[in-house]
Amino acid sequence: MRTLNDPILLETRAYVNGVWVDGEKTFDVENPATGEVIARVPDLSAEDVRKAIDAAHDAKRGWAQADVETRSTTLRKLFELMVENADDLATILTAEMGKLWTEARGEILYGASYVEWFSKEAKRGYSDMIPGPQNQTRNAARHDARLNPISRREHE
Repeated sequence: MRTLNDPILLETRAYVNGVWVDGEKTFDVENPATGEVIARVPDLSAEDVRKAIDAAHDAKRGWAQADVETRSTTLRKLFELMVENADDLATILTAEMGKLWTEARGEILYGASYVEWFSKEAKRGYSDMIPGPQNQTRNAARHDARLNPISRREHE
């Protein structure tokens, strides 16, 4: 595998509930093109996986309560990190998937473009309730019946 500019990007522990953890057992990740072992990663038990799923579910609630600016800023930072580290991420993807490096880099940047789009969309609320500038307030949106014929029929 090529040398990474930032070796910390090749993390071999599992991320569970905000903490990097090792498992009791591991399994090898091999480069399919060469058979070289590129990493040993945790082989988590079913119980460990359930804990990870529960923690992710709990984290979703916190994300849902975050204000739109926090969501947008967080996603924007993720986009910037993906672009900044595209070469290393492509190297890792190439080693674990066996695909061409240029193709892997293109996939990283393509995926990053979606994250960038969602960072912009995070500020837009396409619903009946629009988050206010403070996290504790919400504003109701009134639909104009001329633009929404279905709602006009419901009120006739």
